[in-house]
Amino acid sequence: MARKQTIRDTDYLVISARVKSLETRLLTEERLEQILEAKTGEEAAKLLQEWGYPQLDAARPETMDAALAAVREDTMADLAEGMPDKRYLELFKIKYDYHNVKALLKAEVMGVPADHMLMDMGRVPAADLAEAVRERELEKLPEPLAAAVAEARQVLETTRDPQLSDIVLDRAAYRDMADLADATGSAFLRGYVAVQIDAVNLRTAVRTLRMGKGTDFLLGVLLEGGEISPDAVLKAASGGGTGLRDLYGATRFRTAAEAGVDALSGGPLTEFEKRCDDAVGDYLAGARYVPFGEAPLVGYLAARETEYTNLRIVLMGRAAGIDPAVIRTRLRASYL
Repeated sequence: MARKQTIRDTDYLVISARVKSLETRLLTEERLEQILEAKTGEEAAKLLQEWGYPQLDAARPETMDAALAAVREDTMADLAEGMPDKRYLELFKIKYDYHNVKALLKAEVMGVPADHMLMDMGRVPAADLAEAVRERELEKLPEPLAAAVAEARQVLETTRDPQLSDIVLDRAAYRDMADLADATGSAFLRGYVAVQIDAVNLRTAVRTLRMGKGTDFLLGVLLEGGEISPDAVLKAASGGGTGLRDLYGATRFRTAAEAGVDALSGGPLTEFEKRCDDAVGDYLAGARYVPFGEAPLVGYLAARETEYTNLRIVLMGRAAGIDPAVIRTRLRASYL
């Protein structure tokens, strides 16, 4: 594990001011609504260009992902110039490495190309990662990622079950993020990872019960590292899941757990998913009241990630002719 670095709020005076400036360019709810209601794709693209985005073509997802990756890299480079510890940027890249590994291993087993499934937004360039996985030259990868690739490949080759290999990679991804957050010494960053793990575990519990799978399966997929232990989630999920209300009743996930229990009785999953996102956003909202330090930076980076997700949902939904009302239900919540 990397050596911990002492965090001093004053080290972030300059970058905090830069973040406050950049926040004004985020795609607010009102701006997303304008894009959603634009009469033509050209009109939507023009709006985005006014707000700093390049030409995006939802009809060609591979080019849109590349354009979004370029915007993201520009933002990262901008922030890196005044950032005392660049590991904060790294944390937001980790999930893309593991996403790409999932795609590469599944494509390998199926004997098909994975290029169209890769997202070039991780710590390791997608092309380099693809070569390392294909040639089994894992020593070229960060050690935690290399170990996860080896374990997931073995599971996939043994069981032919991609869900099991994904579980291996998900667990490794969050462990990787938690270790990096610990190494920075930032309590706020560590809390951000922990609240994401809590959200994942609550989602997993509800989805598992809805699929009719038992607690034995749930035990194997819950993640360590959140504020609420896997054992507590497992106990609350037994007996149909009604115990989730009590478990999360005094936490920021209270309304999410209530929506989850409703979903187990036939209620909509979309409302439950949004409530889970809201809970993570509630944690990030604490950054609003911090004048300088690493918290505003983490909050902004998380808001940008939500923005990229929402933009893909809106543009691809428009291109597919999906009703705007349906698209709105799929949008992720952001605290900004």
